[in-house]
Amino acid sequence: MKSRSGRNKSGSKRFGALARAAILAVIAALIYFLGRHFGIFEEFPKLTINLKAVLRGVLILLAMFAAEGVILFLLSLPNPKNNRVRTLISLAKNIMRYAAILAAICIVLTIFNVDIVTILAGLGILALIIGFGAESLIADIVTGMFILIDNQYNIGDIIEVDGFRGTVTEINVRSTVLTDVGGNVKIINNSDMKNVLNRSDNASKSVADFPIPYETDLAALEAKIPELLDTIFENNQPLMLSKPEYLGVNVLDDSAVVLRFIVDVAEGDIYAGTRALNHDLFIGMRKLGIEVPFPQLDLHQK
Repeated sequence: MKSRSGRNKSGSKRFGALARAAILAVIAALIYFLGRHFGIFEEFPKLTINLKAVLRGVLILLAMFAAEGVILFLLSLPNPKNNRVRTLISLAKNIMRYAAILAAICIVLTIFNVDIVTILAGLGILALIIGFGAESLIADIVTGMFILIDNQYNIGDIIEVDGFRGTVTEINVRSTVLTDVGGNVKIINNSDMKNVLNRSDNASKSVADFPIPYETDLAALEAKIPELLDTIFENNQPLMLSKPEYLGVNVLDDSAVVLRFIVDVAEGDIYAGTRALNHDLFIGMRKLGIEVPFPQLDLHQK
């Protein structure tokens, strides 16, 4: 579930795009009507050819970016729960931005009477790629296409790449954006998305280690643990997907015997599951007369 601040932020982004589109449309309309009123488009045909071309180019640019803002606003309206659909919408928005920028460059070049077709034919596609150092760009785009085709991960999935674990928040033409539980954002080029571990496909396990004193009758305690785990499971649904499991003695520490417990949870709840398990184990053990031991130190004096 999204927080209120998250919803407000996404809503402001949507209406920001619509507001920009409206402002650009108004500016384009003003330029057009002022040009018609003062005869800029009709009078001085010989002296104002360049000015007319520039004004028309500006009008086209404004209209194009206004249309882009409207399309981005419309793409932001749906809030699908399916991660695949969210991924495709995000990619469509990203492609729209790139297309608008490329179209703007072509329009500006056309205003200055630059023949784009001749340039492409003269340099060749391969020469353009090498000239602009776009080898990594092509690799990122191609890798991104295979990521989508193979359905390796989608927006909302929790993945791990090179030790960084986070939720996929954006999949762009060139890069993938991950956000961890601390709000840290990492942007990774698609060509660098190697050895990806998608942790959203299966249930994960929360782990809790609970220390008990050495003086505890372990056999008697272990006989009461199943009932305690039943209570913990009943109190933590639907967070816990199954009954917590007692694995046994994990560590014989300096001051305590450490018992290990695990429970199945969704990957996004792995830390919440550990906190809930620790909380209820502490309360339940105290009801059974088991206190967490303080660190102890034995001193020997001659």
